[in-house]
Amino acid sequence: MSNLKGKVVLVTGATRGVGKGIAIALGEAGATVYITGRSLESSGKELSGSLAETQTAIEEVGGKCIPVQVDHSDDEQVRQLFDRIQTEQKQLDLLVNNVFSGVRAIRDAYGKPFWQAEPELWDTINNVGLRSHYVASIYAARLMSKQNTGIICTISSWGGLSYIFGAAYGAGKSACDRLSSDMAEELKPDNIASISIWPGIVGTEQLTDFATETDTNTVEGAWADGYNWETPLLTGRAIAALASDPNVMEYTGKMQIVAELAEKYNLVDRDGNRPVSLRSLRFVLPFAIPAFRKYAKLIPNLKLPWILLLWGMLRSPKIH
Repeated sequence: MSNLKGKVVLVTGATRGVGKGIAIALGEAGATVYITGRSLESSGKELSGSLAETQTAIEEVGGKCIPVQVDHSDDEQVRQLFDRIQTEQKQLDLLVNNVFSGVRAIRDAYGKPFWQAEPELWDTINNVGLRSHYVASIYAARLMSKQNTGIICTISSWGGLSYIFGAAYGAGKSACDRLSSDMAEELKPDNIASISIWPGIVGTEQLTDFATETDTNTVEGAWADGYNWETPLLTGRAIAALASDPNVMEYTGKMQIVAELAEKYNLVDRDGNRPVSLRSLRFVLPFAIPAFRKYAKLIPNLKLPWILLLWGMLRSPKIH
């Protein structure tokens, strides 16, 4: 179990999905967890979430949670959030850039080429997402530089490497990776790490529902049959482990795959399982040939080189 007692962390967009799982894991590790979202209480809708629900879940695992209602499309609200953390805690040890408002838009536009969508699709996907990560990182770095320490984790995805949910999504995730890398260069003198985090196939509420409507022979559709699933909690446990690592600066400027961090730090998911990396031969072969899934444990857990993986993704219709 990672030990983050005495640490103050902020997870943006934590009312449900990956953000909620990350916040729970950081609370589980003993951190004081600030969470943001637009809804304090549940609206009662099927896939809704709320800050209150996440707070309850964090407290159930023994964590301390401070919910703050924030619209991350409003820079002034974001500034006030960091001012509050500075006033109340005098420190910020970890920022997790997770907030993202584009899932509904991706779902509505799925299967259509980008030119058949309105130009606003770009902003819907990348405003409360890529831009919000940049803005939050500015204010976080100002606090962390005073301490001469800190970590900024930006949640990205395999969509930054290969086509998954369309042009706007892919460009945004690729930009998240580059943002994280370039911030790392400028943050090194202040001993602040900037790391891009790639979860695998995560069964969040919205994406699981979305996947039931897609072809199960695509990366998106793998959510529908549960193959090599992760829960959001595993991403949080991986980030908690990174934040506890005294050598975390070795990771700055790099992309880190959640399943590979789980292997490195001997972490398990909520159900006690550990999924394999999406670039592992144990994932790639059974994914390409579903009949091999029952024999997956017999396949070597070898990591494919990035250049080979990218070449295969560009050529494979199953990935596109």
